[in-house]
Amino acid sequence: MMDTLHQWVDQLLIWIEDLGYWGIIIGLAIEVIPSEIVLAYAGYLVFKGEISFPIAVICGVIGAILQQWLLYAIGRFGGRPFLDKFGKFLHLKPKHIDIAERWFEKYGTIIVFTGRFVPVMRQVVSIPAGMARMNLKLFTLLTVLASIPWSILFVWLGKSLGDNWENIDDKASKYVQPIILIALALLIAYFIYQYLRKRGKNI
Repeated sequence: MMDTLHQWVDQLLIWIEDLGYWGIIIGLAIEVIPSEIVLAYAGYLVFKGEISFPIAVICGVIGAILQQWLLYAIGRFGGRPFLDKFGKFLHLKPKHIDIAERWFEKYGTIIVFTGRFVPVMRQVVSIPAGMARMNLKLFTLLTVLASIPWSILFVWLGKSLGDNWENIDDKASKYVQPIILIALALLIAYFIYQYLRKRGKNI
């Protein structure tokens, strides 16, 4: 089973390599395999001299935007009934959607930025944003701002690892964990700020 899955992923990566920049965009937009792997593989292609680092990062950002627009549209036009019926086909678990909804209700639009750095949350946070009919321009801006450093990090890591790019999980952990902690700290700080601001208005 694992050998079959590994072969399938290898085939997808070959397909991405054949398509070049378009492969990065499409691979991230549909995210059949994790975005970190697609971006790291893009970094490996940079290492081999097949593509450019800056353009690989730009394609990574474009692919992320397209994916999040799709999830936003699902939330906005399909809503929870659509997700309850078809979410399993999109690998969206109800419990993760529930968490994303609670986070969005608690923290508001800032979660669209900070949630991008938290595993699982970054895949589903766009759905409650769409359900809440968040301003699309603001949604896109926050998505771009979060996607840029994420794309730069993983393309750079893939390039740095070279032929060993498949070890991306081990290499990335020391960078990703502090980023997650910073994102959570920003959420808490924002929540405290909002609480104090509302309390000040009520005094």
